[in-house]
Amino acid sequence: MISHIDHIVITVADIERSIEFYSRVLKLKPVVFGNGRKALSFGQQKINLQLLGQESRNRAAVGSADICLITSEPLTTVMDHIQKEGVSILEGPVDKSGAVGQIQSIYFNDPDDNLIEVSEYISTKC
Repeated sequence: MISHIDHIVITVADIERSIEFYSRVLKLKPVVFGNGRKALSFGQQKINLQLLGQESRNRAAVGSADICLITSEPLTTVMDHIQKEGVSILEGPVDKSGAVGQIQSIYFNDPDDNLIEVSEYISTKC
């Protein structure tokens, strides 16, 4: 019935600060959509950004997200880039279980303390 995730929404304190962080640290592409809303795209997905209280149906708080992103580059390359951008890695690399197999992950926080996990698959299920 469900084939994939189209987008997720994270609640942030400052949309422009989040765009700067994600485009600089993870090289996500800023996009503008319906009524001037802002998002960050990568592959065929996007992360929509909203301010606290902007969406009445969503009761998320600033800093409540926990997101795992899969890298197309070696995890060591990502780690080097993130650290050069002044972001502290909280944990990793550590072995974890991903949606389709074993992953190796690192963790860091964005400016709103959302937990960001960047992972590389080390094995997949057949």
